[in-house]
Amino acid sequence: MLLGEHKHSIDTKGRLIIPSKFRDDLGSNFIVTRGLDGCLFGYPMEEWKQLEAKLKQLPLAKKETRAFTRFLYSAATECSLDKQGRINLPNTLIKHASLNKACFVIGVSDRIEIWSEERWTSFAEEANESFEDIAEEMIDFGL
Repeated sequence: MLLGEHKHSIDTKGRLIIPSKFRDDLGSNFIVTRGLDGCLFGYPMEEWKQLEAKLKQLPLAKKETRAFTRFLYSAATECSLDKQGRINLPNTLIKHASLNKACFVIGVSDRIEIWSEERWTSFAEEANESFEDIAEEMIDFGL
């Protein structure tokens, strides 16, 4: 299970250190793609295959399905860890998440998320202010 929050830096070549705590769960090769809320999602191969299977079940005739799958797959890239535990992110993903220098890599159960420091700080502050309200809404989902 991927848990926790880690601050790292992305260098000018687009290389980002993946926290050692996450490397075993992610494996030496994993998929990174556009995520929601302006971040990137990183999936271990097995989780990516499960997501892919679910996406294949969506109705192709629906415009939203086509748009979502295009957006997700078009930026998806297989990343490999180098000897220093870094991955190299393509410019498309760097721009999507507005990554520059300081980043946060967080564990979210079955995936990682990669956030720019600015976006993560803003999201965390907003979520912190409304955490109790959000928790109350989760009761509707059986939590």
